[in-house]
Amino acid sequence: MRENTGGDNEVKRIESAKNPKVKEIKKLHKRKEREKSGLFLIEGDHALTEAVQSQAWIEEIFIEEHKEWPQVFNEIPTPATEVTESVMKEISSTETPKNIVAVCRVPEFSNVKSGGYSFFVLVDSIQDPGNLGTIIRTVDALGKGVVVLGAGTVDAYNAKVVRATQGSLFHVPVLQEDLGEWLEWLQETDIPCFGTSLEEGTSYSALEPQPYFALIIGNEGAGVQKKWLERTDQNLYIPIPGQAESLNAAVSAGILLYHLKQTDW
Repeated sequence: MRENTGGDNEVKRIESAKNPKVKEIKKLHKRKEREKSGLFLIEGDHALTEAVQSQAWIEEIFIEEHKEWPQVFNEIPTPATEVTESVMKEISSTETPKNIVAVCRVPEFSNVKSGGYSFFVLVDSIQDPGNLGTIIRTVDALGKGVVVLGAGTVDAYNAKVVRATQGSLFHVPVLQEDLGEWLEWLQETDIPCFGTSLEEGTSYSALEPQPYFALIIGNEGAGVQKKWLERTDQNLYIPIPGQAESLNAAVSAGILLYHLKQTDW
């Protein structure tokens, strides 16, 4: 057993998948339990490093036996538990575990509407974890953005979403809130809101970059709901000269956000 170099806590060890702690951690694979507890799981050295550097609250770390402790573990006093390979397979959400799992508190972001953010992405019923994770990562790349998840959207702390964000989940405010209330606030503050739709839409290239804006990205199959499109300032579309029926939701978001975002690059 390795010595815990991350703090004064003694390293514990779990050898059985029937251990109550294992059952407790596995519950976090379900959205209901994540929402109830305010906790979620991250996996792998990279995710742990991003969490630590972002000063995320890490409750506990589980590391597979015979694996070298990640360097970042020296920086935090978080309790550590060494587990066998079979236990790691039980608590991991992947078929090929990354040998380290950490329990994190869901990040809290306050005063988002007055926090100096320049654009807001409203997500309407996107269900694919990869799409949502990529959108969050794109917002992070642009800087000073907020993601708001409407009803019917996949949980941001779903394991596949967490992996797809590549750590950006710790950098970007991601809120689960009512899109209707956000549209009211945008109207009150004179921040233009753009929908994404072919019907009565304008080619995105006709618009100039915006100092402040909001963009609604819709469901992969159905698009943005009509009730939201009726409340936008303008609806946009991306021309498709080829034979593809449509673009991936995350790809569309990336094209539109990079065009609309006013930058000094």
